[in-house]
Amino acid sequence: MTIFLVVALGAILGAIPFGPLRFGAAGALFVGLVVGYIAPDLGAQMALVQQIGLALFVYTVGLSAGQTFFKDLKSQRAIMLASLGALVLAAAVAVGGAALLNMPIDLTSGIYAGALTTTPALAAASAIAGTAAPAVGYSLSYPAGVVVGIIIVAIIINRPWPGKHDTPSLAGQHLKAVTALATRDVNIRSIPGWRDQRIKMSYIRSGNVTRVIAPGEMLHANDQVVVVGLPDDVDAAVQSIGYALPEHLADDRSIVDFRQFLASRPEIAGKTIAELNLAARYGAVVTRIIRGDLEVLAADDARVELGDRLWVAYPRDESHRLAEFFGNSHNSVAEVDAIGLGLGIVAGVLLGMVEFSLPGGATFSLGSAAGPLIAGMILGYLQRTGPLVWQLPQGANLTVRQMGLLLFLASVGIASGPAFAQTAFTATGARAIGLGVAVAAVAMGIMALAGKLLGLSARRTAGTMAGILGQPALLAFAQTKATDERIESGYATIFALGIVVKILIISIILMF
Repeated sequence: MTIFLVVALGAILGAIPFGPLRFGAAGALFVGLVVGYIAPDLGAQMALVQQIGLALFVYTVGLSAGQTFFKDLKSQRAIMLASLGALVLAAAVAVGGAALLNMPIDLTSGIYAGALTTTPALAAASAIAGTAAPAVGYSLSYPAGVVVGIIIVAIIINRPWPGKHDTPSLAGQHLKAVTALATRDVNIRSIPGWRDQRIKMSYIRSGNVTRVIAPGEMLHANDQVVVVGLPDDVDAAVQSIGYALPEHLADDRSIVDFRQFLASRPEIAGKTIAELNLAARYGAVVTRIIRGDLEVLAADDARVELGDRLWVAYPRDESHRLAEFFGNSHNSVAEVDAIGLGLGIVAGVLLGMVEFSLPGGATFSLGSAAGPLIAGMILGYLQRTGPLVWQLPQGANLTVRQMGLLLFLASVGIASGPAFAQTAFTATGARAIGLGVAVAAVAMGIMALAGKLLGLSARRTAGTMAGILGQPALLAFAQTKATDERIESGYATIFALGIVVKILIISIILMF
């Protein structure tokens, strides 16, 4: 009951604005610190809750980010290299600062792990040092890292950077549908945007006959056709065909209808639009996919996820069969596939338990953070394996993710409360907190600078900053400030890599 009370109070605290800031899910961390100080015996009971919450959060993040991560991996190679430099420089600040402040190296390793809020790095530091000092340093610098991260992300995330080398965000883009009148004979394959899937066509009226268009057919003079896509792409296509009509062909639904279907049948999850073969099955064509707040063109290679809403043009007499084909059930997409979720998390936990050898006989493992994240990204990319559907409907994914995040942060706060209180108000505690602030600020500042210099958008840069800090609360905070899939993609790109690098750096620090 205590953990749920902390979660509830943390949610209330997180919703309270502090000037331009809201702590969001991080409110559970701060409430947990207070509760942990009042009731120090509770900390020993939080280990399992912490691991479960963390695994749920990072696994569902991985599921959502898998497609985007592997698609953008090549384009994000430079920022990944920049993250390595940021972590090395942050370690140099930690070690150099500790030498100036006369702080022991085992405490410093915990400060480094805590400022970058990386639990697996703390586990490695504790195992190598063999003392409680890393845990004390971690408990002191962890809140400092969160606060520094929130402040810097709040400053950066909505900066008007051009992001000329970044992929455009799909969030906030709205597709346009226009009826074009052909002024000449033209094959639709030669129309700009058709071959590279930047436009789709649905209705065609040739003479007095209205029907769904077939791929590769000819448009003849005086034919009318509906063109769908982003505004600039639609305008270029219409100009190639002829000119736009003021009346819209899709408004006449006497023969060809146009409506939205909800993808709820597990059998179609993970299939591409081309693999659905709607033209041959039903004489239909999908023009748009709406996924959460994103609206995208239904390219042939786009994969369908459970919970997607698909706009389909089809002959009216095929309505019932199409509804059966897609499932069209809101109740189904509100449910969580317990088998797929359970097996995916188990795979992630097992991956996290695999130990890798380091020079000098030391070992490290990905742990309950990076293991489920990597597993989630791989399974999110695959989407399904035979009858098993790995991808969760977006609504269910967000619900599981938020619950895992709150449980994780509340339990970390409760466990860290006593050690934090014992040292925080001493001279050593003040120096440790100050050093933690410096470490977090250096890592975050370098990532912000690298993102701008590399031509990334402020939104993706904010995601990489959350990833370099290894902080789920920071990702959640960034997502409350902007709706942009690049935030999550940037986070996923850096997070797992950062954990591995931080573990290696801590191992090297403690060897000397």
